[in-house]
Amino acid sequence: MSDAPAPGPPLVLEAVVLTLPSAAGPVEILRGVDLRVAAGERVAVTGPSGCGKSSLIAVAAGLERPTAGRVSLFGKDLARLDEDARARLRRGRVSLVFQAFHLLPNMTALENVAAPLEIARRRGAAGLAGEWLDRVGLSARARHYPHQLSGGEQQRVALARALAPRPALLFADEPTGNLDAANAAMVAELMFDLVRDCGAALVLVTHDPALAARADRRAAMSDGHMVQGA
Repeated sequence: MSDAPAPGPPLVLEAVVLTLPSAAGPVEILRGVDLRVAAGERVAVTGPSGCGKSSLIAVAAGLERPTAGRVSLFGKDLARLDEDARARLRRGRVSLVFQAFHLLPNMTALENVAAPLEIARRRGAAGLAGEWLDRVGLSARARHYPHQLSGGEQQRVALARALAPRPALLFADEPTGNLDAANAAMVAELMFDLVRDCGAALVLVTHDPALAARADRRAAMSDGHMVQGA
């Protein structure tokens, strides 16, 4: 089976249900969610805490299998792919940025950005990583370890790491949630500029109305349902 992306939208969710076990019994996290994201489109997913936004990203990225419904990533039905095939499909084409920075603590900023490029066997990974650190204004911090960086700097490294492979689709889950106002504004500006430059689609989970307003459209969730903008 070829892993080449098929024409059409990079992401389609149809009637997706996610039910997870709990001590009190099964809990329905996603309840028949539909979502379609076009190539290069920037979609902000909004809604109150606990409404299923982060679970939506986990299912859409193939990190969690839905209980029912269909998820199509680059024209491939994820239900038909095993874990290895899903990983191959994501490699170099899907990136994720989270509220927690998830940098590898024993690697420098440069090594963190280079890591996905090396996994994808990109030539000149260190040089490309250096270019991306420069794009996020951190070339002078390339040899620093995560504990030597501020929160804003760590998130900028995480953003450079996510976009260095030039993915077709970026998932960002509350990427400014751990930052003060000044750093949040800087990271948001960089993220939208770099996503546009890469031509990537963006699925952004956020509580911040100003950040959501930067997207092409808003998809609002409530209690596991998509209530607007699918």
